[in-house]
Amino acid sequence: MASEPTNRLGTSTSPYLLQHASNPVHWHEWGPAAFEEARERGVPIFLSIGYSTCYWCHVMERESFESDDVASVMNELFVCIKADREQLPALDDVYMAATQLMTGRGGWPMSVFLTPDTLKPFYCGTYFPAQPRQGMPGFIQVLRGLSDAYKSRTEEVVAQADKLAEGVVEYLGAQQAPVALGAKEVEAAAGALIQTHDTTDGGFGGAPKFPQPAYIEFLLDVASSADEKTRDAIDQVITHTLDRMAVGGLFDQVGGGFHRYCVDKTWTVPHFEKMLYDNAQLVSVYARAADDYSDGYYAKIVRRTLDYVLREMVGPEGQFFSAQDAEVDGREGLNYLWTREEVEQVLADDLPAVGVELYGLEETNFQDPHHPEDGPKNVLRLEDRPDRLAKQHGVSELELVTQLGSINDELLKARDQRTPAATDDKALAAWNGMMISGMLDGHALVGEQAYADAAQQAADFVLTKMRHADGSLVRDYREGKTSGEGVLEDHACMLRALLALHAAGIGEGKYFDEAKALADVIESRFADGSGGYFDTVEGGQDLFVRPRTFYDGASPSGASTLLNALVTFARLDTGGPWLGRAVGLCRSLSGRIAEQPVATINATRGLFRLLQTGTEAAGQLAQGEQLPDSTDDSAAPPPVEIYADSERLTVTDDTPAELNLVLRIAPGYHVLAAEPASPDADPSVVRSLIPLRVGLVSGQGIAVYADYPEGQPYGAEMTGSNDLRVYQGDLELRVAVEKADGIGPTPGTPILGVTFQVCTDTECLEPTTFELDVAVDIA
Repeated sequence: MASEPTNRLGTSTSPYLLQHASNPVHWHEWGPAAFEEARERGVPIFLSIGYSTCYWCHVMERESFESDDVASVMNELFVCIKADREQLPALDDVYMAATQLMTGRGGWPMSVFLTPDTLKPFYCGTYFPAQPRQGMPGFIQVLRGLSDAYKSRTEEVVAQADKLAEGVVEYLGAQQAPVALGAKEVEAAAGALIQTHDTTDGGFGGAPKFPQPAYIEFLLDVASSADEKTRDAIDQVITHTLDRMAVGGLFDQVGGGFHRYCVDKTWTVPHFEKMLYDNAQLVSVYARAADDYSDGYYAKIVRRTLDYVLREMVGPEGQFFSAQDAEVDGREGLNYLWTREEVEQVLADDLPAVGVELYGLEETNFQDPHHPEDGPKNVLRLEDRPDRLAKQHGVSELELVTQLGSINDELLKARDQRTPAATDDKALAAWNGMMISGMLDGHALVGEQAYADAAQQAADFVLTKMRHADGSLVRDYREGKTSGEGVLEDHACMLRALLALHAAGIGEGKYFDEAKALADVIESRFADGSGGYFDTVEGGQDLFVRPRTFYDGASPSGASTLLNALVTFARLDTGGPWLGRAVGLCRSLSGRIAEQPVATINATRGLFRLLQTGTEAAGQLAQGEQLPDSTDDSAAPPPVEIYADSERLTVTDDTPAELNLVLRIAPGYHVLAAEPASPDADPSVVRSLIPLRVGLVSGQGIAVYADYPEGQPYGAEMTGSNDLRVYQGDLELRVAVEKADGIGPTPGTPILGVTFQVCTDTECLEPTTFELDVAVDIA
């Protein structure tokens, strides 16, 4: 029996669905009740997908979903489903793929029409106006036309749905055969990003312009291993892009934090919503750049962004909220816009003239195209970095920064009296994981304890309030209620966050144990048995395909996030199965990486990090081999395992740091000693062999010394001499790290490593450099 014809969204955990709970449309949530009703009535399904801070979602609601006339047509001809893309990301991925295949573009609100029996899409679009305009059909026309087509040409409609679904399955569900990977894919991605960099305004490509933090993070990783010319080009791309985003309208100059993207190429006018995932990723990128380039302005951007999050985006239980709306009182960005007169009225003493000049209020830069009657206003932006502006204005940087801080403080007080942007107060496991990592990156950079505390509180919240008894995560939480099974993205982002907490020395091993448990959950619920991973659990969300997303867009895919987390895990726990899983996952993504190294940029970054591990991973990726899982008793242990007794060192001008290492050399192998031969030995004995060394792999600012024990005499047929010195069994090393400005192979953050060559009685393997997962802070 069909359910009562009424709106059913009032008990939802989604703020987006609750926004539509009073519509005259008889909305269902995505689920069996809606499907059953559509099948009983013999009508198609209208699926509308959006999110709470989406401007055009608000517009379509006002024009169509709040209209009794439009709603009556929807209710008569369709079963209508409203879905939150943030709550059901796999659902969004599947139907967005269909929309893009059919129309060549995508966006929200997404409007998709489904056959009731198979839930396959037969027609897709995005925003439809209530009345025809500018060549677009009116929404009622679309509804009646599609309903008539389904009734009168059912077989044709079903055939079209089958054909479109085949394309989606091929795009999201098919597993490509592994291909060889190596440095060429990394080099291709770096070259493409350098080439597409906007040398005038920063960023990549033209308008609309998104911040693309995954691009910057990839470039920060690969810069240290590039040749000098390429490294200079990469440094220019990174710093120019970060500079222009920070001074532009993308960054909220008054309150801190980043908007979602800009509609122009100059980073002036943003699309005003603020997303937790953007701010989390950008904080991590700016923190790394602040460290690598010793840039105080970037550090200030980190502080202001995290302070904004703590001020406005933290819930009463320590969870991070999802987003803030672009629209206020029916106007996009209203509370972020200023006129010159408003700024002058707020500021006192000598600040009005300074504020007008610094923020360029002599001319306006914003006019709402939908409400020209509102008149021109300003998005506040700077023309350049404060240090350069100070030189232009003939004042000290300290004086200018102090004045700018006072201006922003006064403007924020005034802005707080305005109607605030609505906050989407649901907590998503994945986005909380991203911000936990961002908070820890900020803490490591500036030492603010509040950031570390917020990270730990959010992690504990997810582990206690957003987890099933079997250890798997739920997708979202709001006001004491959870909803939705966690997808791969949720588990991978939280895995990364737990490892970051452990690496920061928080929790006394608790979060490392939690990470191991969560990694096992990922393996049992999402692994496909051949090295790859699905986005959803089997049978999840009633989808006609079990998707595997690979595209790294506004936020990285679950698979690429997991890949990088596994590489980090392998560095922290060399005896675990993590490296084998990482190589298997990289191979499963290899076809996509080889075809589109930029579209899969976070996976390409994972490939680069695998190539840098100093293991046989590079050869296996190049030859299509699979690393054995080290939990398999039949798999041989690695020849050398390395353990450090610290995860973070701090050196000052007067105080060095010490680190103890243990090298565990497997039976049947030996490592060339630091002094592999006596002074009077025949040089030919060791001419082609590499001695053990602990030192700086990349970065600068420190000097590294180790107390190497004397090696054991070793006579082998390959040398014909007893002059060779080697290490066997367990080897302990004491390492001293001292501050020494400018000493290092490359600019940037210092990374410690151990270089060694492993041999048996009959052959020597290629020399290996193993990067230590030990952070070095230079005070």
